[in-house]
Amino acid sequence: MIKWFAKVHWLLATAAVLSLLVGMWLVLAAPQDYQQGNAVRILYVHVPAAKMALLSYVVLTIASALYLWRRKEMWDILAEAAVSVGAAFTALTLASGSIWGKPMWGAWWAWDARLTSMLVLLILFMGLMALRNALDDPHKSARATAVLALIGAADLPIIHFSVVWWRTLHQPPSFDGPAKQTITGELLPPLFVMSLAFFLLGMWLLVLKSREIAARRQWEAVETERLERNHA
Repeated sequence: MIKWFAKVHWLLATAAVLSLLVGMWLVLAAPQDYQQGNAVRILYVHVPAAKMALLSYVVLTIASALYLWRRKEMWDILAEAAVSVGAAFTALTLASGSIWGKPMWGAWWAWDARLTSMLVLLILFMGLMALRNALDDPHKSARATAVLALIGAADLPIIHFSVVWWRTLHQPPSFDGPAKQTITGELLPPLFVMSLAFFLLGMWLLVLKSREIAARRQWEAVETERLERNHA
């Protein structure tokens, strides 16, 4: 598994770096928004980061469900990796949103439905990390985190539909089909490229973290076996 991860790792790393370079060039070359000015450039990071945060939790949910069903360690490794990657993208989403919100809303933070539900997502990721580290038995921690991850998945539709269900300060989806796009014209290509770049970056980080977790677990298994032989 680790050898396969290593091959995919370099392929995704190359694609992620190249697409990020192209995306950043498009972001810098894009015109200012007539309302937001240069602040619109923050959205080229904020929107892709938010999408990757949600996608990471989707991966976590699927991996957790498959682990509870099949009890295979590979799904628990993927779930643990998705927590770390998802937490990073969620934190970036909240940070970039606050930076954008200061000039647009006049405040770094507002208890908006979308912002609050994203904060709940970050708390879920952090809680899953804490729960896994709190339990010594790896099998118990894997089951407990998988169950909590499935329960926490209820936050995903709340995040996605929050701007539809409630009247919020947050703008509507940036692109959700041709009839619902709020970013159009020359501002749209950089957003698409940056979204692709963040997707590749997220997949790269997911593979990289999975590889690290698999190697760590193999090393711990070898150390445990060595200690048991020494005490025998």
